[in-house]
Amino acid sequence: MLSGGIDEIDVHGMTVDEAIKAVIRKVNATGSSVYRIRVIHGYNNGTRIRDAIADEFDYNRVPKVKRVVQGNNPGVTELILREF
Repeated sequence: MLSGGIDEIDVHGMTVDEAIKAVIRKVNATGSSVYRIRVIHGYNNGTRIRDAIADEFDYNRVPKVKRVVQGNNPGVTELILREF
């Protein structure tokens, strides 16, 4: 876990299904002090995971996730749990 209310999960090397399940577990296990989860999926081979994360967590399908945003680089997607 990073300081400042941001948590990370690295899903490099996982299949799309494994990555989605791991991120769902992370979201469900996250405490109230965390407002953002940074998902590190990589750029070259991580675009399928990036797209699947957007599909799974966008549109309020998971109530704890308010919105999905692109990270500071193309290999990262961030799940916003609450506004800071």
